[in-house]
Amino acid sequence: MEIFKQTNFDFLGKKWPFIILSLVLTAVGLISLAVKGGPKYGIDFTGGALMDVKFVKRPPAEAIRSALHKAIPGEIEVQEISGTQEVFISTGLNGRSDQAQQTIRDDMAASLNASFNPNPGGKLDINTAGQAALADRLRDPLAQGGAPLSDEQLQALTKQITAYRDTPPRSGLIQSLDELSSVPGVTAQTLKVIKEQCFPGSFTIRTTEVVGPRIGADLRQQAINVVLIALAAMLVYIAFRFEWIYGVAAVIAVFHDTIITIGLFSLFNKPIDLTVIAALLTLVGYSMNDTIVTFDRIRENLKLQMRGSFTEIVNRSINQTLSRTVLTSGLTFLTAISLFLFGGQVLNGFSFALVIGIIIGTYSSVFIASPILVFWQNLAEGRGRRAGGVRSAAVADTRSRPGARPEKGARPEKNVAKPAR
Repeated sequence: MEIFKQTNFDFLGKKWPFIILSLVLTAVGLISLAVKGGPKYGIDFTGGALMDVKFVKRPPAEAIRSALHKAIPGEIEVQEISGTQEVFISTGLNGRSDQAQQTIRDDMAASLNASFNPNPGGKLDINTAGQAALADRLRDPLAQGGAPLSDEQLQALTKQITAYRDTPPRSGLIQSLDELSSVPGVTAQTLKVIKEQCFPGSFTIRTTEVVGPRIGADLRQQAINVVLIALAAMLVYIAFRFEWIYGVAAVIAVFHDTIITIGLFSLFNKPIDLTVIAALLTLVGYSMNDTIVTFDRIRENLKLQMRGSFTEIVNRSINQTLSRTVLTSGLTFLTAISLFLFGGQVLNGFSFALVIGIIIGTYSSVFIASPILVFWQNLAEGRGRRAGGVRSAAVADTRSRPGARPEKGARPEKNVAKPAR
């Protein structure tokens, strides 16, 4: 499929606005990183706890932060998810020992319960209780209430209740115990006992992640190593597949894409976690592939000995691959922007990196990598002309001396050195 046919856009003639834009974005990103002391890392790399909490009615972020500060010192970040009653709560480990790290989830849950979930009469919170805890709580009261159940029956009942609670649209949050009347196995007598022993809490903890600082530091170093190894491997491959200058141009373009993307993460104060590293590696491969397609067409046109300067051949090659670039980048961008808009908070960093990277990576193949090739070719041709001029002058000087003979192997002046490739 070809959208554009026989185009002749002067891409290289319009390179300077894009090069200036890249320089500005790079400078602003690096300044932001310097001012903030480096990228903002997620708990994957720094160590800490991340808790996804869903409320019946979400309290203000400052109230949540104040409640947690009573038991957990240090910085606490509360991120509200627009359009929902959910929040992401993250906190550092703040020098906790390995043993204390295991209790941070309980400390966070206890702080939230104390402020937002007062327990009426010591009842069990059905929204946070596990299947085993619910079974233990109901076993004796059911027997005393005239509805005894065997262990197998009780396990089946609690499994049905927790499955009902955890499936959408409830997703872990029962707002009224009367809802359980529709659960298989819940009779009127059983529901009465459940109401006596349990209450529906005002929030539920959907997920919790805890990463120790030592593991986080190891992951950070491994992520940096993976990106650098990927760039080095691609440099070697392209240098072998084409020429070394092609590899250098492609790696500079990909490095440019990565620096700008990380700089924009710093500007927008977005954390870098493992999903973002996955997105960066995806972009390295994507941008490199786009650049290689253009380089391959340049090489083919050079082999065909197309007429015109090297700049004209590069421009023609970019025009010939324009349809492929627009189709590939356009469809990938639509997928990434949909993921960014509708993918939710968990995938926000990943999708943001993809959206930025696709835009930057597409234009870097045309306006960064290709101009580097042209610059190098012009530099090589200039050296060739200077070398040719020196040789011509030497031959002329020899011939001007009386009785001088041409040097052995010297060629006529009209055939002196062609421009270097």
